[in-house]
Amino acid sequence: MTPKILFWRRTDVEGLERLALTVTPQGVTAESTVLCLEDGGFRIDHRWELDGGWRAQRVTVERRNAQGHGVLRLERAGRGWLVDGIPRADLVGAEEPDLSVTPFCNTFPIRRAPRQAGGRLTLDTAFIDGAALTVTRSKQRYERLGPGRLRYVDLGVSAGFEADLEVDDEGLVLQYEQLFERVTPPG
Repeated sequence: MTPKILFWRRTDVEGLERLALTVTPQGVTAESTVLCLEDGGFRIDHRWELDGGWRAQRVTVERRNAQGHGVLRLERAGRGWLVDGIPRADLVGAEEPDLSVTPFCNTFPIRRAPRQAGGRLTLDTAFIDGAALTVTRSKQRYERLGPGRLRYVDLGVSAGFEADLEVDDEGLVLQYEQLFERVTPPG
């Protein structure tokens, strides 16, 4: 199957992401590269494996920057998560990973958020700081504003941060206020 290619541009700093998305009845895979000038410049490659319900099963994040090269692996283990193969008790019950450098992972909870205006979904996440390659438990909420429109509210690591999101019919971000916008290459 030919993957769907998506591009997002950062709107807060200079940066671009290219993501190859493959969706089958058995599951979803995504491979992406992010290039960004933030934090002295970095490249992050991330690879996702999701089940057929768009629930993340594992993600590998590989970072290259002036300080060197690093890899972080996060894998679902029952109700919890393994970080680089080690169980993390603080992540038990975290529903999905959230990687700081991409709007792709917002799709997982967006697809489960109530469809009616005013509906809300609150969840705990395993928040991955892409530049630092660290994982922290965090809480977030998605509020449905209308068809294709949601508000993201951070209740954890970046408590107080809010942004409106526009999404396509698959729940993939078109516009993430203050951070990302989907772009289409010319031609």
